[in-house]
Amino acid sequence: MEAFAVTRLYADENGDSRFEDISRHLDPEGEIGFLSEPEAVESIIFRKVVSTYDYDFHNAPERQYLFLLDGGIEIETSLGEKRRFETGQVLLLEDTTGKGHKTRNLQPEVRSSVFVTLKEKR
Repeated sequence: MEAFAVTRLYADENGDSRFEDISRHLDPEGEIGFLSEPEAVESIIFRKVVSTYDYDFHNAPERQYLFLLDGGIEIETSLGEKRRFETGQVLLLEDTTGKGHKTRNLQPEVRSSVFVTLKEKR
């Protein structure tokens, strides 16, 4: 079974931010490779950020995927757990409420990423 690894960042019932390792199942689709089920998206945002800026506790503005195109970050939850994420990794940011998370750039260079905002579940 093929799968695509994703790290989910969410707020629990106490408002604390937590990590969860999840995956998106991929089905074989012949010559074009393995594909996941489609997800409805609202928008896409391309971003470059100066590496010298760190972000104190904040929430994700909306449910969104974060695709790291280059550089790396460290995210710290409200409970103090820290994880590092590198080029090519994918995060699902769902801590739109609660105590939020901190983000720190790992390399002293401009970092590129893409946010894909998800449509609200109905």
